[in-house]
Amino acid sequence: MSAQINFNKKVLKTLESIDFYLKAGVIAEKARSFARQIAKPGVKLLETAQKIEAFIIENGGKPAFPVNLSANERAAHYTPSINDESVIGDKDLLKIDLGVHVEGYIVDTSLTIDFSGENGKLLEASQNALESALSVMKAGVSFRVVGGVIEQEIKSKGFKVIENLNGHLIERYLLHAGVDLPNTPVSGGVLNEGDVYAIEPFATTGRGRVTDQNYCQIYSVFGGKVRGEIAREILNLVLTDFQTLPFAKRWLKLPYSELQIDLGLGEIVKNGAGTSYPLLSDSGLVSQAETTVIIESDGVRVLCDPKT
Repeated sequence: MSAQINFNKKVLKTLESIDFYLKAGVIAEKARSFARQIAKPGVKLLETAQKIEAFIIENGGKPAFPVNLSANERAAHYTPSINDESVIGDKDLLKIDLGVHVEGYIVDTSLTIDFSGENGKLLEASQNALESALSVMKAGVSFRVVGGVIEQEIKSKGFKVIENLNGHLIERYLLHAGVDLPNTPVSGGVLNEGDVYAIEPFATTGRGRVTDQNYCQIYSVFGGKVRGEIAREILNLVLTDFQTLPFAKRWLKLPYSELQIDLGLGEIVKNGAGTSYPLLSDSGLVSQAETTVIIESDGVRVLCDPKT
């Protein structure tokens, strides 16, 4: 039984928690390499997502959220439905965003694959921005400094930063723990020793802002009161199986129609017992690079190599 960790303190409290993060990071690196191997033009998105999620489980972790496969102008939150027949396109710019947790300790990472071979500079912009951010991050550094180097690197390549997508604080069983790490130099807090952050610059040929689309397959729940029988059953199932982590509708093994499940999820969200993560898109091509780090006094401990 793992120790309970208070992540509001300045430093991680036990070697056990660090060990779990390191294990999750090793699995995440392997999953990144596996994703590169299996993601090919003509392969179904559903097959790709399911294989990556299964790989994470087979290697001793659990998915921290559904694998996101967001192509081209889709920036984030596209995970295929159970009936999704779409395939990876010959010229797709595919962002694969995956997460691994071990006992609730999460590593969040992403990679972008350019099947067209025509968007090398766009990939370089987000990757270099990530590396520049990592080079300045340590305890006491302001969010403004981190966002500033990200924006500068992306703009120097002739692209825009997606300004309303951010890195984020991670806590145990909380992928988004209430603190955003902006990709632009806006005022905010400072990095504290022992905190865990996902850093994820997005570069785009578009307008630099994402908007919600009419597609949603990802949800999370917090607990609370709902009246409908199906909503209560979904809530109890999710809290048991996934706790507060995001899940995909296709993960719900329940004897109900898709419409009934949609209504149940809608009631959960409406009553404040959960939230939805709709597809987010920009007006142009989008690249993403991401890893997770522990903030240290003199730098960061990178939990997953973002170049694998």
